[in-house]
Amino acid sequence: MSEYDFDYFVIGGGSGGVRSARIAAQHGAKVGIAEGVDWGGTCVNVGCVPKKLMSYAADFGMGFEDAKGYGWDIQKPSFDWNTLIENKDKEINRLNCIYEKILQKNDVTIYSEFAKFIDEHTLQVGDQKITADKILIATGGTPRKPDMPGHEHTIISDEVFHLKDNPGKTILIGGGYISVEFAHILHGIGCEVEIIYRGSMFLRGFDDCLRLDLAEEMKKLGIKLHFNCDVKSVTKNNGKLVVHTTHNTEIECDTVFSSIGRVPNTDNLNLDKVGVKTDKQGFIDVNNSFQTNVSNIYAVGDVTNTPHLTPVAIVEGHYLADTLFGSKPTTNPLDYTKIPTAVFSTPPIGTIGLSESDAREKGYELSIFRTNFTPMIHQLSGRDEKTMMKIVVDKKTDKVLGLHILGKDAPEMLQGFAVAIQAGVTKEDFDKTLAIHPTSAEELVTLYQPVVPAETAN
Repeated sequence: MSEYDFDYFVIGGGSGGVRSARIAAQHGAKVGIAEGVDWGGTCVNVGCVPKKLMSYAADFGMGFEDAKGYGWDIQKPSFDWNTLIENKDKEINRLNCIYEKILQKNDVTIYSEFAKFIDEHTLQVGDQKITADKILIATGGTPRKPDMPGHEHTIISDEVFHLKDNPGKTILIGGGYISVEFAHILHGIGCEVEIIYRGSMFLRGFDDCLRLDLAEEMKKLGIKLHFNCDVKSVTKNNGKLVVHTTHNTEIECDTVFSSIGRVPNTDNLNLDKVGVKTDKQGFIDVNNSFQTNVSNIYAVGDVTNTPHLTPVAIVEGHYLADTLFGSKPTTNPLDYTKIPTAVFSTPPIGTIGLSESDAREKGYELSIFRTNFTPMIHQLSGRDEKTMMKIVVDKKTDKVLGLHILGKDAPEMLQGFAVAIQAGVTKEDFDKTLAIHPTSAEELVTLYQPVVPAETAN
């Protein structure tokens, strides 16, 4: 009989933690899990899922305009913020229950409490002391709050999903995908939107063609972009907020939304009591098997410095459970250089693999294939919106190193191509593939002539 209460205890009920707990239990381990807030973690409650639902709401707003060119006589529609929030909340509650049922079905013991370390094998879970042979930290991350005068007047992404009223004119601080996606959401439901970013171009790390072309498309919509600019302070005046910038300008608005990055949820875990090491930003250091410097303690997902994406956390958690409790040793199936990613902007992005600049930095000799065109749907809608597609190819091996799409349905298109790239597809394979006509996706298999190197966004 084990000297511990559990073979495996998971701290955090998000996607990575729940997957790891379930798989470990299926391997026969005695598993417990603790979650002090809502089951499903960031993705289900204040991330991917509600953000995508709100993105659909924004798409409808633009769709009504586009329908006129197709013969639909649509009167000016009205939008009700509270209806969206109420319906979104119903769906999130449904998903919360599903996560709990998954754990119950697999005989995982559930604690709806916060957990913290007493020693490397002992946890304080609510008012109970619980012991475990192996412990997984899967507590995720949280939005970083700004440190400036008037920060109390700003909101973060966790709060925007629960606003009681339409946010109205909104200033978004930050240049990551959250800022870009909420610019789409808020503009689509009729809000005036401006982005302030201290860098020269948003979406750092994405291919430069995606960044530059998206900026142009957003400007066409009337979204104001302030680059090489930052916020000095936020004040309140006659019921309005005033953003004071480093360009010595003042912008009046209703809401200031800060999306300047995320920090790991480690503050209340008592990591110092067990000596678990973290990096300078507070993310937990792990080896290739997600083991911390304390041999029986592991970490996966956004609490570490691997890519902060839900599918990544799920695969990491699954792999770890297989490794610790499966009958055969396994290897991490993730190739972190080939992670497909979507940005639900206007228009949306689908991207996988190396950007052109990253590939050149790694020493590849490249062939670049790129196209810009107006998708068929906008030939009648009249919307001035371009689609951009780009394939980055290793000239020596003909292997596709990266694929980048900006345009309607880009995320849906990318998933299938991601399978091919994961399998090692070559440009010749693209060329030999029959096109589906008429679609935007067919452009990816009819790009025969390489182009000159892309402009750099910095």
